[in-house]
Amino acid sequence: MAKTVVVTGLGATTPIGGDVASSWAAALAGTSGARTLTEDWVEKYSLPVTFAARALVPAADVLSKAEIKRNDPSVQFALVASREAFKDAGLDEAEIDHDRLGVSFATGIGGLNTLLDAWDVLRESGPRRVLPMTVPMLMPNAPSGALSLEFGARAAARTPVSACASGTEALAIAQEMIRSGKADVVIAGGCEAAIHPITMASFSSMQALSRRNDDPAHASRPYDLDRDGFVMGEGAGALILESEEHAKARGAKIYAELAGTGLSADAFHITAPDAEGLGATRALRETMADGNFEASDVVHVNAHATSTPVGDIPEGVALRAAFGSHMDNVPVSATKSQTGHLLGGAGAIEAVFTVLALHERTAPLTINLERQDPAVELDVVTSTRAIGPGVAVSNSFGFGGHNAVVAFRSV
Repeated sequence: MAKTVVVTGLGATTPIGGDVASSWAAALAGTSGARTLTEDWVEKYSLPVTFAARALVPAADVLSKAEIKRNDPSVQFALVASREAFKDAGLDEAEIDHDRLGVSFATGIGGLNTLLDAWDVLRESGPRRVLPMTVPMLMPNAPSGALSLEFGARAAARTPVSACASGTEALAIAQEMIRSGKADVVIAGGCEAAIHPITMASFSSMQALSRRNDDPAHASRPYDLDRDGFVMGEGAGALILESEEHAKARGAKIYAELAGTGLSADAFHITAPDAEGLGATRALRETMADGNFEASDVVHVNAHATSTPVGDIPEGVALRAAFGSHMDNVPVSATKSQTGHLLGGAGAIEAVFTVLALHERTAPLTINLERQDPAVELDVVTSTRAIGPGVAVSNSFGFGGHNAVVAFRSV
């Protein structure tokens, strides 16, 4: 019989808070993390988008100088969030069986800053000036490797890289590690630090970013008729997942059960979602089957909802296809309206918010929704709303047609 997987610890560093408590309070208050960028490269390259959602608390304010120097910013965020989650779970490194402790930590892009900074050094100063740790710092598995070293996690250190579905896919992998008996505890989540002129320029060229340079706080507006693109974000989210048996044996507090997960691929387009939401629908239905719950059990959805003109509608179609008319009774939160889009870290941050919504029976806000697109037939939460016990779902979809869904059950 498959083991029941539960959530015992949460960690986060986001554009609206430096930890879980501050990020959650801001999410309930309706806070925007989008701000004008102050870096000189914005003007140097005449970027058409001049704002993003930087982490509210820089990693340098939390980590040591040595940790900052030897880790890419994406890894820095992963360390901040995971240390908080580990502490929150009440785990004792001296007592835990490290052969039964695993890591499943994702990124969508990885060490972009390290790679491009090293390229500048090579061109300007030659090969002898390139740091010897450049490759270990830029590789996408650097976050999971660093966390494995940090906590002595020897069961496995996994790294899903599936664009904006990465963080959620990391939870699915962690769930399987525990269900299969390969680990008792897994540090799971996702991180991203990709606010850089090359990504800002590229996303701008594909018309994916909002261009509300004069009003960043109102730029991310999922489901609004005037939405014009997403806002780049950065940070990390981490969850400590355990077998229920292991958690209860050590007297751990349990936030929620990780009930089910679902993965699928659109096989439709490298960037655009399937307009009919067929792949997302399959992932949602797989999650229902995996978690052994019905549509009527769902009390909340934290939507992927990036605020792009073409991306928001298919998700609503998929939710309707999977959950039917019950969606009329399900409050939907689009928290990217506040945090921006953390790419590979988005699913992890939103999973933290989804767990807290269940645990505290409160759905976080969607801000900037002034005129809801009639093509989006969802009950979107625009003011703090109470929810009951049941199942809460979090969706993530990524370039390449990746779809990942995770469902949590209240305890």
